[in-house]
Amino acid sequence: MSSGSLFSPGRRWDFLAKRAPVWRRMTPPQIFVGSFILLIALGTIGFRTLPGIYIGARLDWLDSLFTATSAICVTGLIVVDTADYFTPLGQAYILLLIQLGGLGMIAFTSLIILALGGRLSLRHEAIAGSGLDATPHIDPRQLTYDVVRFTFLIEAAGAAFLYVLWIPELGWIDAAWPAVFHSVSAFCNAGFSTFSDSLVGFQQSPLSLVVIMFLIIAGGIGFLTMEESYLYFRERRRGKAFRVSLHSRIVIVTTVALLVGGAVALILTEWEHTLRHLPTGDRIVNGAFMSVTARTAGFNTIDYAHASESTNFLTILLMMIGGSPGSTAGGIKTTTFALMGILAWSRFRGDSEASLWSRSLRKETTERAVGLFVVAFGAVTVGILVLTATERGIGTGRFLDRMFEVVSAFNTVGLSTGQTSFLSDAGRWVAILLMFLGRVGPLTLTAAFTRTLSSQPRFRYAYEEVMIG
Repeated sequence: MSSGSLFSPGRRWDFLAKRAPVWRRMTPPQIFVGSFILLIALGTIGFRTLPGIYIGARLDWLDSLFTATSAICVTGLIVVDTADYFTPLGQAYILLLIQLGGLGMIAFTSLIILALGGRLSLRHEAIAGSGLDATPHIDPRQLTYDVVRFTFLIEAAGAAFLYVLWIPELGWIDAAWPAVFHSVSAFCNAGFSTFSDSLVGFQQSPLSLVVIMFLIIAGGIGFLTMEESYLYFRERRRGKAFRVSLHSRIVIVTTVALLVGGAVALILTEWEHTLRHLPTGDRIVNGAFMSVTARTAGFNTIDYAHASESTNFLTILLMMIGGSPGSTAGGIKTTTFALMGILAWSRFRGDSEASLWSRSLRKETTERAVGLFVVAFGAVTVGILVLTATERGIGTGRFLDRMFEVVSAFNTVGLSTGQTSFLSDAGRWVAILLMFLGRVGPLTLTAAFTRTLSSQPRFRYAYEEVMIG
């Protein structure tokens, strides 16, 4: 029998694979990307068909797609005012899309399977446990449980604190829904608000801002790091040693450095601008909030249209970095930013390998970080170019505003200088594509549409040098 026979093992597997349902032949990246496409499609249809969700006229198809994408990709850019355009039922629908998009439909599906006593398939474990190479001691099934458990516990605690803080101003009944909405929106780093001015009205309510900041940081630090932190404190209480992974240590240190450094810089740049009317304590809290929210949350306590250019540029840099891997946040991620710096420092010192805290970093990891940065930079650059071409004469017309809008969309932040509602149809399509690309990740999207190649090529071409620098 020839090796190419239909009944040989290799050919038989290919034959059976081709006869399997499409969803069984999909790779984990394809399922991940496909779940977001499905959610966005269903969300858009919901905005067009559900009754009782609008106060005024129904959104057209493009604005429905834009709003659904913004909610599911936890961005927060809006073309209509959430507070004035949607009924409480409509806001609840937006919140459902935010929760599904923030955690991902795969996490909910996995939880339902486990709750019914089922067993996760290898495909589900591959998706739920993606990124666990950095933390091999974490079980994907336990992580799925804890992700959902931590999410609802933190959101419930945040809602309770906000409710108590907002009762004096909003009343016992009216404070309940905004507290729940903002807690979920903050933890999912979505930035949607039931207040027309976002959180500007709470500039002088430091405790409210601190609660929101905690929720944003908790949602943006990453579920792997959150799980490791939980395991660390649990084992310490039991008197056992627990080694935190290099991944989580980089995430924590980089997050703290960015939050503190960003807060100091933004306080200095806005001290005599949008914060000048506030007491000293409130200026500091609002400056810290600006640093936190720029890391993909999207709430604002100031009008960025009236902020200084230095503040907006610093915000753009923070938005580009974003949160941490495996979180509800966007951006190139804190680990990518840190690895780029570590790699540059190692090359400056003449080291052949990048290392940190007595641990060497794999070449493949640093190459992935560089690749992600290059792709993200290219996507943002093209987005800025297209938006400046399509939005001539719309809004303020300032280049920095166009740049701010593109970076906010791609990194799923949601902050704006007030240009979103003025975007043309072409500009809205650009923002939709950027939000989707930023949420699923450019490398994941690439992997979803390319064939899996062997890690060991059959041959390589001859080396030849190219001058750099």
